[in-house]
Amino acid sequence: MQKNIQEELISLVSRALLSGKFPGQIPAPDEISLDLPTDSRFGDFTTNIALKLSKPLKKSPREIAALIVELIQKEIPKSELKDLINQVKVEGAGFVNFYLEPNYFYTQLNNIISCGKDALKLDKGEGKKVLIEFVSANPTGSLSIAHARQAAVGDCLANVLSFIGFKVSREYYLNDEGNQINILGKSVELRRQELAGKAIEFPEDYYQGDYIRDIAKEADKNKIKDNDLGDFAADLILKIIKQELIDFGVKFDCWYSQKELAKSGKVEQAFEQLKKEGFLYEQDGALWFKSTAFGDDKDRVVIKTDGSQTYLAPDIAYHEDKFNRGFNWLINLWGPDHHGYINRIKAAIQAFGHSGNSLSVVIVQLATIFRNGQPIQMSTRRGQYITLREVLDEVGSDAARFFFLMRRTSSHLDFDLEVAKKQSSENPVYYVQYAHARICSILRSATVQIKGNLELSVLKEKEELNLIKKMLEFKAVQNACLATCDPYLLTVYLQELSESFHKFYDLHRVLGQTDALTSARLALINGTKIVLSCGLELLGVSQPESM
Repeated sequence: MQKNIQEELISLVSRALLSGKFPGQIPAPDEISLDLPTDSRFGDFTTNIALKLSKPLKKSPREIAALIVELIQKEIPKSELKDLINQVKVEGAGFVNFYLEPNYFYTQLNNIISCGKDALKLDKGEGKKVLIEFVSANPTGSLSIAHARQAAVGDCLANVLSFIGFKVSREYYLNDEGNQINILGKSVELRRQELAGKAIEFPEDYYQGDYIRDIAKEADKNKIKDNDLGDFAADLILKIIKQELIDFGVKFDCWYSQKELAKSGKVEQAFEQLKKEGFLYEQDGALWFKSTAFGDDKDRVVIKTDGSQTYLAPDIAYHEDKFNRGFNWLINLWGPDHHGYINRIKAAIQAFGHSGNSLSVVIVQLATIFRNGQPIQMSTRRGQYITLREVLDEVGSDAARFFFLMRRTSSHLDFDLEVAKKQSSENPVYYVQYAHARICSILRSATVQIKGNLELSVLKEKEELNLIKKMLEFKAVQNACLATCDPYLLTVYLQELSESFHKFYDLHRVLGQTDALTSARLALINGTKIVLSCGLELLGVSQPESM
């Protein structure tokens, strides 16, 4: 219903623009944005179309907005919204603001009570197959907090897209061959020699954490040969990574092995296809991919002069294989050091005939862990870094997931361990979970039943209506997550919804009122609980019923 009312309001604006009163090219309906005002005093929906048309029409935004409102008011009596629109006003610099009748909000609350979480779904995916590839850390050590942030973002994004109707698969690309595995094996070999009493000096680029010594001990116990140390260590570390992710609430549908990709012949098959299309050529003894044909700043080497493959070679085949497995939309979550890699991968998928828009790359910025007000320095090879396991042991999965999602993926994240452990309103995840638990406690204490077809018109207080309106923003939040491939807004929204609930409850008693008012307020907080529970579930955070 909320989706439909937004479409109807946009249709009203569009019909006003097509009335003949506005010369020149008029925006199509999908170019007209309808937003939620940041301040509820300025209506329930707003459009800035008058500001956008000011320059081409050479008129002031308020003058354009006034004419739009005049035309809309003539259309309202003929519209399906005639009983739902209270006012349409020009406000501010030239915004057209819509004020809806309270009955609309009562109907929506009833719908949430009746249909539960199904009433909250955006329903945009239409079963489209989506593959989200994330984390994909080399199996050379425990997961760092950078990987942990990617895990939280990727898993939550998968939850959101699944909820709104996409068929989502989660994939971890396992870089289980090549130079880093060789270095891992040599690192274990040196630790093994050290354990045997030899004085060892580690090269700068070797892995030096204590975990390498533990692997060396395990290798000795299992009598692993030096030549097999790399694969042995990678397999051991991968088991640790898988368990860490499970404890973090992240389960992958597929662990895709680069080693198996190389054995399958798919890289050679992909190159044959690119050669037929004229996108591979030889120059200076190397094989080049003509990525400039698709907007890359320079062509890229895929086979070096010594015959070895560059990193790009298997990645080209890997992405084509994703499409061959039937996925329509690929989403990759990468670290900031991969930003320059985007254009060459987009060029590769276009060379195979796919749209550049069928691949979305989300750059997840790094995170810094603070302890006692001091940032902890990290170095992967030296093993001097806070791991996901340490964060889980210290603050738990709920707080870890919530905190890793609290900033835009494009922004650096500061994670304060001390705040994450607090059981107070200073801790955002505690604040949201407490709202859910508080509602559960009230509902358990209620003697009045929440009945169907409730009389909700007794909910007249500002805090009551604001709470309903905040619930109905949930679909807009899902839409924003979909548009940006970034679920962080969920954490912001759930804090705002919790704040709206706490404000309502601090001012208005639920129990002990007339039966009609108590029933209506129980319905109000039950609707809030349904939305909070759904949002927390999408975050992968528990929904406690008592705290």
